[in-house]
Amino acid sequence: MWIADLRLVLPDRVVPHGALRIEGGRIAELVEGAPRGPALDGGGLTLVPGLVDLHGDMIEKEVEPRPDAAFPLDVAITELDSRLAASGVTTAYAGISFAEGKGGSHLRSEDRARGLIEAVARLRDTLRVDLRVHARFEVTNPRAEPVLHDLLARGMVGLVSLMDHTPGQGQYRDIEQYIRYQTRAHGENAVEAEARARARMAAPPAWEIARGVTALARARGVPIASHDDDTPEKVRLMRELGACISEFPVTLEAAAEARRLGMATLMGAPNALRGASMTGNATARGVMEAGLLDALAADYHQGAMLPAVLGWARAGLLPLHEAVALVTRNPARAAGFADRGAIEPGQRADLVLLDDTGAAPRLRAVWRAGRIIHSDGWSGRAASEVAEAA
Repeated sequence: MWIADLRLVLPDRVVPHGALRIEGGRIAELVEGAPRGPALDGGGLTLVPGLVDLHGDMIEKEVEPRPDAAFPLDVAITELDSRLAASGVTTAYAGISFAEGKGGSHLRSEDRARGLIEAVARLRDTLRVDLRVHARFEVTNPRAEPVLHDLLARGMVGLVSLMDHTPGQGQYRDIEQYIRYQTRAHGENAVEAEARARARMAAPPAWEIARGVTALARARGVPIASHDDDTPEKVRLMRELGACISEFPVTLEAAAEARRLGMATLMGAPNALRGASMTGNATARGVMEAGLLDALAADYHQGAMLPAVLGWARAGLLPLHEAVALVTRNPARAAGFADRGAIEPGQRADLVLLDDTGAAPRLRAVWRAGRIIHSDGWSGRAASEVAEAA
């Protein structure tokens, strides 16, 4: 199948007028100009690779959109699948936490995490996107280790991140800022929030247990990420534990150390789109302008990914092909994928056709392995039909 009259965003350049042939779920051929044979008409729209999201926190919100209003897991996962496809995401790692939820919620308990991960594994073959599990292991929660060990051994986890949300370091280096966030976001009393923060600070992280988790992950070829690194020393510890990705470093010093150690640096697309961190830490743009940014992730909103990188390109901060690589090729390679994330012959035909002429991009069609998984009604009429209609 040829698709013609496309603006192709390739790994190293943009082809203003080209065509692409899909065969057997892969990109078989690229040409500049017109194709050799019948083709669907791309209408001059822009074609980019399908997005690869290494950290999306949306699945828990689909399961429990309001406190104590739990949805059936199949319904929640299927709804998330539709949202991801409609945002151009073709490979996604759903972040699932092994930590006690705030305010006594059971959503992030070990049993709930196990049930959610098993449900993703059961439904994977029926979903539009390639949905995988990103297990968020809180190093202050040793109870999660046997559950995570079992799920890793059963091949149900695609990425593990080591997290420490203890106040006084990492994302919440400023304890007062942490207390303000808890009172604003979760309605906690400030006195109670501070007391809980102090109690958490007194509990030591279970680093030896983390070593056991990362050893099993490495043995199974599962990539490991750090999270909210705030100092070079913390980055070095994470690298020693096997981390190859530094998620959301909160200082430029930490990002620079991650780069020095050969780790991929990942920031949040909402941070890039909004131009600010919700907790006053390093900005995605600042990390990018320092030459330290490798990839952007959905974080808490998958719809931020394309607008963020297209906005940077439109503002002249990055060439379009380099901006698009932040949400396609770069995260794919960081996760160990060689078969997706780029418009090149031999790559999987994970593709996004979009109109990027407006203030926000409009996705016309999304393919995964050559099969359309989302369309806004784009017909893809043959070029000959378009000519006759004109």
